[in-house]
Amino acid sequence: MIGRMAVAATAAALLGGAGAVAQQPPPAPSFAPSNLTPTGVRALAANCAACHGTHGRPAPGSTLAGLAGKPKDELLTAMSQFKQGKKPATLMHQLAKGYSDEELAALADYFATQPR
Repeated sequence: MIGRMAVAATAAALLGGAGAVAQQPPPAPSFAPSNLTPTGVRALAANCAACHGTHGRPAPGSTLAGLAGKPKDELLTAMSQFKQGKKPATLMHQLAKGYSDEELAALADYFATQPR
């Protein structure tokens, strides 16, 4: 009888321990690092085309800012201000929050090198 009770106690202890492990929260997900390759930056820049035109050149007569050929520092400052909520906008303050600082710098560099 003692042997059966010892087995039952051991099984209960093991199952209790397994239950405690199963109840711990899962680890936080790890996300892929920003894609800052030339192809990745072009893909990020393609997101801007809907408003700012292909390669940062809006349609003739558009009231939206052209990005192509503007100084990198000017572009980066504007995008950082949008991200921080310091520059008013209709959409850019929301969109800029989705990019890392490194991605914003890469986008500024990309658009600065595009011909007007």
